Amino acid sequence: MPYDPPPHLAGLTLAEIAALVETRQLPPVESWSPAKVGESHMVIAADGTWFHEGGAIRREAMVRAFASLLTRDDAGHHWLVTPVEKLAIEVEDAAFIATDCVRKDDALVFRLNTDDLVIAGPGHALRAAGTAEEPALYLHVRRGCEARLNRSTWAQLAEIALAEGAEDNGWQVTSRGEAFRLLP
Repeated sequence: MPYDPPPHLAGLTLAEIAALVETRQLPPVESWSPAKVGESHMVIAADGTWFHEGGAIRREAMVRAFASLLTRDDAGHHWLVTPVEKLAIEVEDAAFIATDCVRKDDALVFRLNTDDLVIAGPGHALRAAGTAEEPALYLHVRRGCEARLNRSTWAQLAEIALAEGAEDNGWQVTSRGEAFRLLP
C-alpha cells in the first residue's frame, strides 16, 4: 500500500489539519498489557535517526510503524509495545523531531520527522529546556513521548513569536488558548 504524506502545512487550513490529525489511526497501545518484557536493541539518536543493533533503519515506513508503538512511562523509559511484548528502546534525547511549524488561526501546528501532525495546546504542551543561551524546545506528542524542535523549526517559531510581540510578553506564544514560554 503506497504511503501518501500529508501536504505541506502552509497550504492547509486549520480545519484540514485538524481533520488529518483526527483521522490518524494509532494502535491502542494503552490497552495492551503484554507479559513478555525485553530489549529491542534499538536506539533513537538525538538527530531522530533510528538504529537497530548499530545499523540505521533506512525504511521510513518501518520508522513510522515503530513510532506508532512507542510510549514512555512515568520513570522516563521508552518502550515499543505490541499485544505480545514490551521492548525497551533507548532514546538519546526525544523520540521525535519537529521539522516544520506554522501558525494557523489560534493554533501552532508542527510536522514531525515521522510526518505526524501535532497541534500545540491542551494535551500537547510546548516545554522549554536548556539555557537562555542554548534553549531547547520540546512538544508533547503522545503517550509521554516528546518531539524536540530542530534548529529551523525553532527559528520558525521564534519568527512567529517575534511577530506576535514576544519581546514584550516574556517570549511566550499561545496555541489553542494555552500560553507557552520559549525560553527556560
